[in-house]
Amino acid sequence: MYKAFYGLNDNPFSIAPNPHYLFLSDRHREALAHLTYGLGETGGFVLLTGEVGTGKTTVSRCLLNQLPEDTDTAFILNPSLTELELLATLCDELGIDYGEAPSLKQLTDKLSQFLLANHEKGRNTVLIIDEAQHLRPEVLEQLRLLTNLETDTKKLLQVILIGQPELQQLLKRQELRQLAQRITARYHLLPLTEQEIALYVLHRLQVAGRHEPLFNRGAIKALHKYSGGIPRLINLLCERALMAGYAQSKVPIDAKMVCGAASEVLGEEIKSRSLFWPTAAAISICLTFGGAFYFFNGSSFDLQAASSRLASETLDDRAAQANLLTGHKSLTGQQPEKIAEQVSPQQEAMNPAKVDYQANAERERNQTAGQQVLRQAINQSRNIDTAYAAILGLWGKVPYLGLTACQSAQQQGLDCFQQQGNWYSLIRLNYPAVVYLQDDNQEHFYGTVVARQGEQLLLQLSEQQLWVDRDWFNRHFSGTFEILWQAPSYQPREIGRGAPISQIQWLENALAHIQQKSPRLLSEFDYELEQELKSFQRQHGLRADAIAGHQTLVQLNLYLSDQGPRLQAGEGRL
Repeated sequence: MYKAFYGLNDNPFSIAPNPHYLFLSDRHREALAHLTYGLGETGGFVLLTGEVGTGKTTVSRCLLNQLPEDTDTAFILNPSLTELELLATLCDELGIDYGEAPSLKQLTDKLSQFLLANHEKGRNTVLIIDEAQHLRPEVLEQLRLLTNLETDTKKLLQVILIGQPELQQLLKRQELRQLAQRITARYHLLPLTEQEIALYVLHRLQVAGRHEPLFNRGAIKALHKYSGGIPRLINLLCERALMAGYAQSKVPIDAKMVCGAASEVLGEEIKSRSLFWPTAAAISICLTFGGAFYFFNGSSFDLQAASSRLASETLDDRAAQANLLTGHKSLTGQQPEKIAEQVSPQQEAMNPAKVDYQANAERERNQTAGQQVLRQAINQSRNIDTAYAAILGLWGKVPYLGLTACQSAQQQGLDCFQQQGNWYSLIRLNYPAVVYLQDDNQEHFYGTVVARQGEQLLLQLSEQQLWVDRDWFNRHFSGTFEILWQAPSYQPREIGRGAPISQIQWLENALAHIQQKSPRLLSEFDYELEQELKSFQRQHGLRADAIAGHQTLVQLNLYLSDQGPRLQAGEGRL
């Protein structure tokens, strides 16, 4: 219903386990590494636990795809079985014929024969049980007995138990202590962090065909708050928020839409907290203690002076935020006025409690030119089209009437690349970028990062260019930025182990160039290249599968391209 409105070619937030949308966060990769390690050991059991919807099944399916070809696997999704039913289901999964009405002994014998035969053929056998918290203790004990079949070096049957946290409690029971001692690897999967949620949402949108930002920073924070980092809940909330945005013809998706979605999905009334009563209570307490101090100590404590000092501190905070202009020049070479007034030695010598209201009023009047310029520039930068026009201008291009910024860029031979990141992500790529910012009132505005000089960025807000330092940028940056770049005329669809040697060598050359080292001459896709590629993918929030697919190739070519403007000329970019 809303796909055309948002420029999507698929539903990005379906809760169906579509492998095309597979997203592995750092903790999912760590869980996968633990499972892989456990299967490589000689023990019989590996344990993966996590709350509902954290992605346990996703990890297990990814593990299945990574198992060697000489592995036979059995996957049991409904473990609410008796011992006899479990063994029969295991035989069914492994293709073992056991006849009609078999006994427990007959099934055990059949399985033992199969495992021994598989071992002689050099094959491994793995049993994966999902929702394992529903297993009965006697069934778990039967599984342990099956893993007694072993050689001098390894178990002939390896079992992966996947379940909710209750599974951990189940395995602490006295009658299951022998099984618990055979668990060679354990991992408890935690929910996604706020940063991982931003990457998760971005990934699914890109797979569905949208490369422009859709959820702003406030929406990501709200998703983290109401979903608790559970991917399944994130999908449900995003789906409802998209429907709300479509109904209101509104982009981007903001925190208010996510709150409305949470009210529908979670079935609870989401109320915004009022700050009036907590603030009033705090002021009342301060006044009470201040009055008591004055009364009992007979001191000259002046509440008016204290109020003036609080006002002064507020102005100091604002001045500190505005100080980004102090001492820097714009592109025109003009020296911006200093925002914060210099404090005289006489004022420094005064007791802060004695600073009177008139001094603070004078101080406020002196927060003039620079701060006003900044405030005006921010207010003129509420429309993202202005920022896109600026970045198109840096490439010598212009926006087209009736087309989006990315459509205009594509008509002129450029592509858009949108990413979630931080200061380092932006600096590493070294491209001019449209950045999504927030002012002190959490209102959105947009700028174009034009150039870089050390720890400072030249930021264009509307028609004003200002040098800002890293601290100011980090306080206001929402984490979303977009660059323009010129993609190569041809690139392969993906480069993996089965790719032609010319493409494998290109991949080696590209990674070596980015790391500023000499490339090796390769005759195959070797282990060292695999590890280098995985490291690059992890560093850029990509799935570390050692396959250079579309997103990895785009990221590589961003570093390799020599077309177009840069933030800082001649600088290495990794």
